[in-house]
Amino acid sequence: MIRSVAMAACLFITACGRIADVGRPPDLSPVVRGPEVSAMTSPGLPRTLGREAPLQRASLWTGARGSLLGDRRASNRGDILTVVIEIDDQAEMSNSSQRSRGGSESLGLPSFFGLPQSLDKGLPEGAQLADAVSTSSSSSSSGDGSVSRNERLELRIAATVVDVLRNGVLQIEGTQEVRVNFELRELVVTGFVRPEDISRQNQITYDKIAAARISYGGRGQITDVQQPRYGQQIADIVLPF
Repeated sequence: MIRSVAMAACLFITACGRIADVGRPPDLSPVVRGPEVSAMTSPGLPRTLGREAPLQRASLWTGARGSLLGDRRASNRGDILTVVIEIDDQAEMSNSSQRSRGGSESLGLPSFFGLPQSLDKGLPEGAQLADAVSTSSSSSSSGDGSVSRNERLELRIAATVVDVLRNGVLQIEGTQEVRVNFELRELVVTGFVRPEDISRQNQITYDKIAAARISYGGRGQITDVQQPRYGQQIADIVLPF
């Protein structure tokens, strides 16, 4: 009884939370929080402790990041770079197996100094030693499986350098949320990149990101309808058939 009441209370609380969202679009995540803003507001420790060489003030060309020939690629904590995601994967696999085996064995004593005939009299009706033992067996199995997958995704997202490792590798993280009516699309990209892999346009492709974690999903009315109900999910896990 207590378990039933507790379960009913949990379902009621969950339902109340979902009913509160009826007629409202999903809320966007606050921008002022997160590792990206923290990296921009606190640049971290300087990478060089020595005194840098002074710039040539009389020169028309300088190496500053704001100059025409300056390097504008992300290299420090808080810098922003563009991640280009162009995934076009296609895979097809097919497996087939078949196995069969058969065997038979028989043992009989049709005549052995007349002993089988004399022993047949003591056996039940219809039994005889002419075919004392006879066995046969057969087995067969077959299997067939195939996998077909096709994925295509083209996205661009601005990521922030949230940390610079001791070996110079940059840890990046980028989030993007787009709300259209009552559906919110979320894109999250995290990973580690080398500064030399960043192009002159301050861009990097997803295949050059180590330990890449790319998540593209959403939440809202359409996503809510596509998901099975909580009771159905629990039933799929609990029921053994």
